[in-house]
Amino acid sequence: MGLSAVLGYLAAGVVIGPSALGLVGDPETIGTVAELGVVLLLFIVGLELKISHLWSMKRDIFGLGFVQMAITAVCLGSVSVYVGFAPQAAVVTGIAVALSATAIALQMLGERNDLQTPYGQRSFAILLFQDISVVPVLALLPLLASGLTAVEQDSLGDRLINLAETVAAVAAVVLVGRYGLNPFFRVLARSGAREVMTASALLVVLGAALLMEEVGLSMAMGAFLAGLLLAESNFRHQLEADIEPFRGMLLGLFFMSVGMSIDLALVRQQWMLLAVAAPGVILAKTVIITLLSRVFGATWRDGLRSGVLLCPAGEFAFVLVPVALGLGLMSSGEAQLVTALAAVTMLLGPIMATLLERTLEKRQDVENHPGAEGFAGHEGELSSRVLVIGFGRFGQIVNQVLLAQGIEPTVIDRDVERIRDAGRFGLKIYYGDGARLDVLRAAGAEKAEMICVCTDDPATTLKIVEIIHENFRNARSFVRAYDRVHAVELMNMEVDFHQREVFESAITFSRAALEELGTDPETAVAIANDVRKRDIARLILQKAEGSMGGAELMVGAKITPQPLETPAGRARGLSAETRDILGEGVF
Repeated sequence: MGLSAVLGYLAAGVVIGPSALGLVGDPETIGTVAELGVVLLLFIVGLELKISHLWSMKRDIFGLGFVQMAITAVCLGSVSVYVGFAPQAAVVTGIAVALSATAIALQMLGERNDLQTPYGQRSFAILLFQDISVVPVLALLPLLASGLTAVEQDSLGDRLINLAETVAAVAAVVLVGRYGLNPFFRVLARSGAREVMTASALLVVLGAALLMEEVGLSMAMGAFLAGLLLAESNFRHQLEADIEPFRGMLLGLFFMSVGMSIDLALVRQQWMLLAVAAPGVILAKTVIITLLSRVFGATWRDGLRSGVLLCPAGEFAFVLVPVALGLGLMSSGEAQLVTALAAVTMLLGPIMATLLERTLEKRQDVENHPGAEGFAGHEGELSSRVLVIGFGRFGQIVNQVLLAQGIEPTVIDRDVERIRDAGRFGLKIYYGDGARLDVLRAAGAEKAEMICVCTDDPATTLKIVEIIHENFRNARSFVRAYDRVHAVELMNMEVDFHQREVFESAITFSRAALEELGTDPETAVAIANDVRKRDIARLILQKAEGSMGGAELMVGAKITPQPLETPAGRARGLSAETRDILGEGVF
């Protein structure tokens, strides 16, 4: 149907839960295991980031994240008071519903490959602040309880001891992650036992998560911290490949447990209220996040995408509401209603996000099939000299040339239609994600003489190049560059060869234009070659000077085009609007 897999998991949970078929009578029986999916998801997200990059996002994390949560909580809490909630219950409701579904949002960003886009980064910043804020929110809930009995039970000394334990636990994770894990994994890697690496990866994730939980922090934050500390490790791609299968399975189980928690009997009783409240929450959160994202520098389009992505209530609502109920801050009816509202918004949110993507026509193919199932048992059968990743318009031409010389490459692509097209070429092509280490191994990358990276997404291409250089140093890397910025990044990564995808076609085009205008063919070829040499020389100079190697290479950066020849005169605008753009004034 082209919808997110998240929606399928949620719907399946509703069907098999206690309110429908009753195949699972108590969703809590799988709740603990299902939460590990969120833990592993945050670990992988941490692996994708670097501390320096996270620091560069501090304005969005602590600025946009704080303002979004504060304004949303106040607005939703005020509405709760208006519909009859007690003030204390309204505060809890506002905070619980203001939180967004981290697991759903990150899963959908991953399906679209949008986590590194501007709106993906801004959305992640909001989610990260929300996850951080859960700890102080849980600590402050007893302050709302009548009589402050929970606060009186703890002396100042006890609270200071708890704080010291928390700081010590975080420091322990940081020190072990910074100085201990790389040597640890290096020893394991020498053994060659991949199952030991997998077990050790799970040990690191779950160990950090359980330690954080022990001192009162969330397991997800512990896993994220562990991933962040390993982000610059030489083993991060191996860890990601090892953890990914567990993450996908357990995260799917988590979404199903959310679906099981929806009480259909309560929904039927309160259907009129929920029919108004759920769309109201989705609309309110979308508008607030869109406007705030715009204030913090996003475009209207990106702000709207972030708003719709983050509009569902979050999984932490299922943590805050029971705690508030136990402290007497909410009645049982209020708690059940808020829980049902949160679950319904999590059901509707992915639908809204998918419909928006279709409306914006941003993505033509949103299917995401997990990686290496098609490779099982083929490790010893694939021995092609050349491995080609990507069978799009660029990769097809590369394969045509190789086949013309009698070289039969192995091709990886995860687009089903492209695989069918490749069948007419007689190629060995396999379904899978070329950005996964286990997939590349299974495809024979360790035996390949050359790996041609023909993917069209710059971020994906850079990730594949990193994996190749870290794990398959015997293979030469020939890489498709998206543009000039991407070409400089690839040169800094020391690929064996790169080619900008439109450069040579533009040179050929312009040479043909010169010939058609009367220039003799030899002169046209000489001029084209001269432009090519000048461009290459400037590219090497830009790489050497590092003029594009810093912050300007971040998502959204632009390179100002510069002429290779000195202009004969000033540009002249031919209309009043054009002259205004060029700063010439109106003559």
